[in-house]
Amino acid sequence: MVQYSTGVLTSYMARFGARLVTNGYAILPIGPGTKKPGQFKRGTWADYPEWNRHTERPTTEVEVTTWATWPECGIGIVGGAVAAVDIDIVEDAELAIQIERLARDRLGDTRALRIGKAPKRMLIYRTAAPFRGIKHHPLEVLCLGQQFVVYATHPDTGTPYTWPEEGLADLDITDLPEITAEAAAAFLDEAYALLPEALRQRGLAASTSSAKHLRSHSQIGTVPAIISALEWLPNDELDYDSWMRIGMALKGALGEAGADVFADWSAQAAKDVPPATAKAWASFKPDRIGAGTIYHLAMERGWQPRGDLRLDGSVDPEVAHPAAGLLSRLGVQSDQGSETLASPPFTLVMPDGLVGDLTEYMLNTARRPQPLLSLGASLCAIGALMGRQYRTTSNLRSNLYVVGIADSGSGKNHAREIINETFFEAGLAHHLGGNKIASGAGLLTALHRQPAILFQIDEFGMFLAAAADRKRSPRHITEILDNMTELYTAAGGIFLGAEYANRDGSNERRDINQPCLSVYGTTTPLHFWGALQGANVVDGSLARFLILPSDEDYPDENIAVGMRQADPALIAGLQSVASGGGLQKGNLMGKTADQNTTVTPMIVPMTDEARARFNALSVELTGELRAAAGTACTAILARIGENALKLALIVAVGRDPAKPEIDLTATEWAIDFVRYYAQRTMAAVERHVADTETEAHLKRLKEIIRAAGFKGITKSEVTRASQWLKSRDRNEILETLIESGDITTGMRETGGRRAMVYRIVR
Repeated sequence: MVQYSTGVLTSYMARFGARLVTNGYAILPIGPGTKKPGQFKRGTWADYPEWNRHTERPTTEVEVTTWATWPECGIGIVGGAVAAVDIDIVEDAELAIQIERLARDRLGDTRALRIGKAPKRMLIYRTAAPFRGIKHHPLEVLCLGQQFVVYATHPDTGTPYTWPEEGLADLDITDLPEITAEAAAAFLDEAYALLPEALRQRGLAASTSSAKHLRSHSQIGTVPAIISALEWLPNDELDYDSWMRIGMALKGALGEAGADVFADWSAQAAKDVPPATAKAWASFKPDRIGAGTIYHLAMERGWQPRGDLRLDGSVDPEVAHPAAGLLSRLGVQSDQGSETLASPPFTLVMPDGLVGDLTEYMLNTARRPQPLLSLGASLCAIGALMGRQYRTTSNLRSNLYVVGIADSGSGKNHAREIINETFFEAGLAHHLGGNKIASGAGLLTALHRQPAILFQIDEFGMFLAAAADRKRSPRHITEILDNMTELYTAAGGIFLGAEYANRDGSNERRDINQPCLSVYGTTTPLHFWGALQGANVVDGSLARFLILPSDEDYPDENIAVGMRQADPALIAGLQSVASGGGLQKGNLMGKTADQNTTVTPMIVPMTDEARARFNALSVELTGELRAAAGTACTAILARIGENALKLALIVAVGRDPAKPEIDLTATEWAIDFVRYYAQRTMAAVERHVADTETEAHLKRLKEIIRAAGFKGITKSEVTRASQWLKSRDRNEILETLIESGDITTGMRETGGRRAMVYRIVR
């Protein structure tokens, strides 16, 4: 018998995860003391509502490595390539063993037998082709869209699951007997016939494949609507789990006012015992389950709420949001799905000095001024000119990667045009890279020629989509992102180029001394977030970018804009920064020493107050990193201090290129700026970044509902806004979002009649 001691084991994932993946299984993390997928976020375990994404792709090495750091992490197997025969019989041990023998006779004598709470047992098989799970309670074949625990501590027994013969960590997937959907169904029919009538319980299972583990939100209902829905959910000798589910949902929907409703509904069954019903009601402590569960189950059985019924008992849609006044003062929409407010609220402030001057020139000459995008472009441009001329006491340099995000036609191009014009006028055009980067080698060639260089890339989302796609893009394209990632941290040292087998002159290794690569890209939200995958967050490539989303895609148009001419003082300021504060003279002014020349950048000092603030920031971030261990947030949090110091350095040099100093003002501005947009990025990652097409569709549909705000969006409006989805896929996603508690339902007047609408919950 394979059994493992809990005394020395703190993470089943760390012990068995990699072996299971090597053996061909798709796995996922299981929260300690549970049977369901979980995720360790900010120091605590939480539900993992989007675990279904793991059904469509293999488990990655990055995921296993991340999950292995989560404390007491159990392991589940994703159904599809494998199926599990679950014999959920505890009352009769002989019967459970008899059905196990029948399974071995009909489906194959598998060595993978798992015991959790005996005499219950589970047999694992390989599928000829994935099929949907089949259930005849208390027997079930778990497969596509479902999961089961393989290594964890059982929540009832407090001991590990055991494998009397061989565990899956010791069995390759090809060692398992192969079964088909037809064979599984035939076995279940034959096994079900062996059950006594007392074990053939009836339940309220959802009819769609996406509703396997119903976990609805805590929506408050109304008594009339609940009673109307319950007429479609009679207690006709239901099984215990279904009875408990309805009871908890009623309490979540109506609170103590639902006690009589539950008692009356429960009394429909002959086996009802009123004292036991009352005791159960008192024990219910619903969290996220509520009216949505009852409405969803009733609608699946044909219930259509009358037009005069109000489903949502929390807020009347006809009445203004109860916090509308406060939200208005805070400048936030009265939308349940709004992002968490920063405290105190962030206000964009332009720094003084050359950064502010260049940004102001961009705004004054723009037809549609974009303050945030202009500021990002200015920081990148001045950071590139400073390259190899200035550094902090910790040898940090001014190279920046910035992405400005706004919709098409919003004026994204203007800042890039201004930088091109001013650099040419100042005689600094050699610091400009091309409009596109064709390959990783091309990027290094440009840096070899000019080690301090700025690339300005339009349609950056499309560029990123190609550079991050390692499966479909050629290597010379994916090498661009690889080189950018490495160059970001190589600015203070020597970047060693690639070695080639044939060193014939054209293939010589190209080393670059203190490269300063700055990148400013602009893109639309859809293209940018659609280009990213979870791996880009975990591996830190995204964290190197400052992501600046415009808060106003279409600002008021400045129709008075005409011919433009930069102020000579602005041009002189750019030249002064590029020359290291005027230390270079004559033909050297504005030019950077070549890639092989040893340069000694000026050290920019820092005041004691500024140093103390950065030290305090380091302590704050260390605490946040520890709390966020094992999540995608750590890579972004880890770069906040570095990016803030880069911005403070750029602002300080822009104020006085000859005698720069990082003071408390520049420090506070830089920290507030980077912290706020890092927070925005982490929230956006959670909402937009997906690893699979299914997950991407789900998140995109959720954003459509979020955009509708508190008034909600009807099914027909959702359909019109999501034409890329098939009807069946759309319906399944909506059901999944309801069951996971991400959206709720309500009613509103639409075209003279009341219609059901969807609203975002979080």
